Parts: sequence; C-alpha cells; structure tokens
Amino acid sequence: MAHESHSNFMEYDTRKIKSEKGIIPFKGIKRFNEKYVMYSSNHLQTLLQCPVCTTSMRPPIHQCVNGHTICTNCNAGVQKRCPRCQSELGDIRCLVLEKMAESMQLPCKYQSIGCPDIFSYYNKPKHEQHCHFRPYSCPFPGSKCSVSGDIATLVDHLKDDHQVDLHDGCTFNHRYVKSDHNEVDNATWMITVFNCFGKQFCLHFEAFQLGASLVYMAFLRFMGEDTEARKFRYSLEVGGFGRKLVWEGIPRSIRESHTKIRDSLDGLIISRKLAIFFSGGDEQELKLRVRGKIWKNRKAIISHSESFPQ
Repeated sequence: MAHESHSNFMEYDTRKIKSEKGIIPFKGIKRFNEKYVMYSSNHLQTLLQCPVCTTSMRPPIHQCVNGHTICTNCNAGVQKRCPRCQSELGDIRCLVLEKMAESMQLPCKYQSIGCPDIFSYYNKPKHEQHCHFRPYSCPFPGSKCSVSGDIATLVDHLKDDHQVDLHDGCTFNHRYVKSDHNEVDNATWMITVFNCFGKQFCLHFEAFQLGASLVYMAFLRFMGEDTEARKFRYSLEVGGFGRKLVWEGIPRSIRESHTKIRDSLDGLIISRKLAIFFSGGDEQELKLRVRGKIWKNRKAIISHSESFPQ
C-alpha cells in the first residue's frame, strides 16, 4: 500500500503576493517554526526537479524516509535505494510537492522571445513542445546541423555556413546538371531559398532510391509555421521535347523534417527514364530544368480532404 507523507512542522501555501508593482504570481510561502520565508517560482521548480534525470517531476512523486524526492521513472531504476542518502525507497508519496505543483502557474520557457502565455505546472511541458515561439531547427538536409534560431538567423546561417543560394521573387527557373546521373549521393541535398511575399521558402531537389529505382524529387518547404504555410501554394514543372510533368501543392513547414516530407513523396517525382528523356536521351549526363512559382492560397482554411500525405 502506498503511503502519503504529511509534514507537521512544514506547511506550504501557494498564492499571489501583492507588491508595489502589482501582483507577483508563482510564489510559495513556507512556514517553519512560525517564521515565513518567500519562495520564488524558480526555487519551487528546483524542488520539483528530479535529482537523477533533472526533468520536472509529475505525480506520483516518491520520497525516501529522509524526505529526498525522485520521479517515478528513476524510482524504478535505482533498486529501491535513495540516490542521495542510500536509505530504502518505499512507496511513500510526497504530497507536499504534488500539491505545490498543482497550484503553480508558470510562463512558457520561450517567454523571453515572445510567448505571452501562462500555464499550469503540468500543462506547461505539453505547450512548450508545440509553442510557435520555439526556435526552428536548421532546414538544411543531409547534415546533422545543430544550429537553431528564428527565421532571420537561419537564413543567414544557410547563406554563410551552407553556401545556399538566396533569390528574391516568386517565380524561378533552375537547371540541374550532373555529369553522372547514377551518382545518387552527389545529386542530393540541393537547396535554394526564395524570398517571396516577405516570407522565405526552401526549394529542394535531390535524387534517392525509391525501392529498387532511382528517382528525382523537387519540393518546397516554408520557413515558418504550418498554419502560415497553408496560406500559400506552389507549382513545379519539368519537361522537354514536347512533354511536361507538373506538380501543384502546399509548401510544408520546416517544423517537419526533410526526410519525413521526402518519404511522403509530397512533391514533383521524376523517374530515371523520364529524367534521361528530358535530358535529351543522354545516358551519361543529367540536365533537368525545373520551373516553378509561388502564390497566395485563396482558401484560408484547408479542409481535411486536403491534408498532407504521411
């Protein structure tokens, strides 16, 4: 049977404290021998941090007989011994911390870069996973680039560190030439960034194996949120000798990984045979011209029938 901890000498209360500047939220008050000490939200969050994995603890929060706390996941992996004092860990619950956590209201960790919202302690992590103010990861494919930041930072990073071409305009006409179309690795990870309608779009063109066949693929990613990406449409076309392939779609947000979009085949797919035909029938050299344009989507809300392929 699980035990509940009740401390007779220590009581916690979470409330809003008034000051000259207004109301200061996220404060706790600790009573010890009738002496009151103010606890900031940062201190409370420190108390709620698991000493083993350093993540924020959620109920049930366990504790040893000496009051040291540990999260459920780590409790299962320490062989019933407190990592701090080595005393036995039973089924004692720390209700003090659990009640404190229930009462806390905290700002998003991205508050400093614009997020204005406040959340309960337990809802905060879920929001932060999807917060629109969280940094974007570098969209350059084929590399394990660890750079993240806002859009302006990433545009400069792509230009300076990945030597990506930047172009202004909503139409484009690019020619891709490879001396050996069988060299799949050398034909991948081509990317160009367009500044259009004051937004940035990444054009990808690459070759990869689809089953046993070599294919070429071009697609567009939007440097921003999915809700903004859906406000635009784009078309791509490739052809030659009286024939043409045309693709029209919605750009995908860079929140989605390059690999996920590529594997969903959400773009212009060109088989090897067609690529050779469009290149003039030359079996040795790939010469493809990809044309395209970007425009604003008249449908502000995309129906479920127009959702993205997975």
